[in-house]
Amino acid sequence: MSFGKQWDRGDSKPIGKALRETINPPGALKPRMDYAAKLVQAQVTKLDRESQRMAERDKALFAKVVDSYQKHDTPHANIYAGELAELRKMQKTILNAKLALDQIVMRIEAISEMGDLAYTLLPVIGVMRDVMTGMAAVNPQIAKEMGDISNLLSGIVMDAGATSGMTLNFQSANEDSSKILEEAASVAESRMKDTFPELPGGSGKLPT
Repeated sequence: MSFGKQWDRGDSKPIGKALRETINPPGALKPRMDYAAKLVQAQVTKLDRESQRMAERDKALFAKVVDSYQKHDTPHANIYAGELAELRKMQKTILNAKLALDQIVMRIEAISEMGDLAYTLLPVIGVMRDVMTGMAAVNPQIAKEMGDISNLLSGIVMDAGATSGMTLNFQSANEDSSKILEEAASVAESRMKDTFPELPGGSGKLPT
């Protein structure tokens, strides 16, 4: 099948059939790319909801810490502060994941031709797998779904490479993945500091 036909054979299919095709994919790549972008965006939405839920929990725990300090109840203040520190570690992981997935969606949607596909998707797959590993301890179900998306993207890259004869540069892809992850981590750190107040006594620094 020619590149043009394989890239843009835009059949519209119900979601159930599309899911089956992630296991036994058809030739057309663009519909599969569009579907992958929708799946990643769905994960971003789930992470938003998870982040909001934890933010509410953060407010409640922070209030308990402050109240305990005001009452000079140091033992309970330390307990609540410990819970809050762990919660904020998870919040940072979620925010980091969301920022990385935002980058993935933008990169997938920017692909307009076959020649860009492997170059763009290889680092994206590395990012997805790293984010999946980080999310495993926070939300195993979301991590599992990220693994499925990673497998889908890997299949697309392999199919494109087999059809076009493109050489896959894994070293360059790994370097690009690292840059995406480092940028997401830096932004996540800054947003956490801007969003969440420090604990009384200066104990609100996030654990590393």
